[in-house]
Amino acid sequence: MRTPVKIRFRSIAGLIVLSLGIGSGPALFSQSPTENATSKAGQKDELKFVVIVSRHGVRSPTGKIDQLNEYSRQPWPVWSVPPGNLTEHGARLMTLFGAYDRELLAAQGLLAPGGCADVEHVRIVTDSDQRTRETGKALAAGLEPGCTIQVNALPEGTADPLFHSMGAGIGSPDYLLAKAVISGRIGGNPEGLSEAYRPQLAALEQVLKACNPGADCAGRPASKSIFDIPSSLAVGKGSHLVELRTPLGTASTMAENFLLEYAEGMTATNVGWGQVDIRKLRELIQLHTANVDIAQRPSYIAGIQSSNLLFHVVQSMEQAATGHTVSGALTKTGDRVLVLAGHDTNIASIAGTLGLSWIVDGRRDDTPPGGALVFELWKSGGSAEYSVRTYYTAQTLDQMRNATPLTLANPPERMQVYVPGCGRGDGSCDWSAFRKTVQAAINPGFVK
Repeated sequence: MRTPVKIRFRSIAGLIVLSLGIGSGPALFSQSPTENATSKAGQKDELKFVVIVSRHGVRSPTGKIDQLNEYSRQPWPVWSVPPGNLTEHGARLMTLFGAYDRELLAAQGLLAPGGCADVEHVRIVTDSDQRTRETGKALAAGLEPGCTIQVNALPEGTADPLFHSMGAGIGSPDYLLAKAVISGRIGGNPEGLSEAYRPQLAALEQVLKACNPGADCAGRPASKSIFDIPSSLAVGKGSHLVELRTPLGTASTMAENFLLEYAEGMTATNVGWGQVDIRKLRELIQLHTANVDIAQRPSYIAGIQSSNLLFHVVQSMEQAATGHTVSGALTKTGDRVLVLAGHDTNIASIAGTLGLSWIVDGRRDDTPPGGALVFELWKSGGSAEYSVRTYYTAQTLDQMRNATPLTLANPPERMQVYVPGCGRGDGSCDWSAFRKTVQAAINPGFVK
């Protein structure tokens, strides 16, 4: 069973991964997050419920560094925490995000500005691994400082069906179809990806082969080239729908590792061995987003991985809209906030299933640490009608690197996301249309 973890926080320290923020650039739609719309009856709309689907905060790399070292002239940096774990800096960043979320939700009228009265109306559910559990705890610390709040997670090592439906054994995927879907995305030619992304791959190769002035590179030749990595596409098995191996896949991991080094606040000489500034990072991260787009966003694959999570999200929103208990809801009646702390794969899969896209901090469809999809349920003023507004929010790269405090005056970036199938001129969806759109996209064979 999912294990609730009770935490007592005396100070804001930890990490929170997902938040509601206002963008620092021009808004896609004119309404401010703290400015309630006004209905035809002249009464302001009321925010009733928020679902935050968040990625964990900044972590150490998950891959085997000794394997990556085969492609670089200098060794990759050593991190202060075990592979894949949330860092202290990452926790601090997400705590700042959590405190900002509380400020925003209070300004929107959903939570009180302070105190612990709202604790019973906030539900936090995380995946079972360290980086997501600690993210949930930090979120609680920032969102409800000084209060006792539960962070709900399955025992570590357990495949949670909300975040890893394949690993939990939900449904029976068609592996041949999954391979055909990916093959169609790449023209049946995995080798072609190296040509399609040759400029970015060449830029990465240049970084990998560099030797900093004063660095001991003797005895470390140019080593392997990422262009020499064999390309192949095969039918998957178990929790892997498809086996796609290409230089782009390896480059994707490396590019995200550079982003993690930058966001962690490592010295400039340790971010890509001094070769990767923010301009170069924006160029290289395209390798990561391209690989995710090909491997995780196709609708059949995304639907398998996100349908169970989306089902429970919609059921929770339905319960909030009706005020009656709904089977499959992750919340209680009367709850106001549901936070689901998972992974970038969860966000990418939801986006692929629903056809969502965004540009945040100058990067298209990127899902950086702490980034989140936000679904807001609004009650129209003076009526019984509800609508849904969808956002993507994330700290900028420099906000993460510098641990910049977040406030309504200095927010993270936030972009309203258009939902195909129900989106209206103001970017929102009628609640009934949103529910039908999501239900139509869900693959019922992969819902538990």
